[in-house]
Amino acid sequence: MCQVLDVSRSGYYKWKNHTKSPRQIQKEQITKEIHCIFLESRCLYGSPKVTSLLRQAGRRISQKTVARIMKEQGLQSRTVKKY
Repeated sequence: MCQVLDVSRSGYYKWKNHTKSPRQIQKEQITKEIHCIFLESRCLYGSPKVTSLLRQAGRRISQKTVARIMKEQGLQSRTVKKY
């Protein structure tokens, strides 16, 4: 199989046995939290509001990080017109 894919055996097994780093695990948890908050707000909250809610929950995170994660996930807040 490795010959067909033109991959070394050691490279394949290194990839197969790879474990996630603590930073990757933390980012996945934060991404899930951001996604939940965004959906609970009916897609209305942007990164500043999501950041403030995460901070109230005890997370230390910057607005820039939340905005980047929301952009990566394709989460964009809806604008509500004020009449």
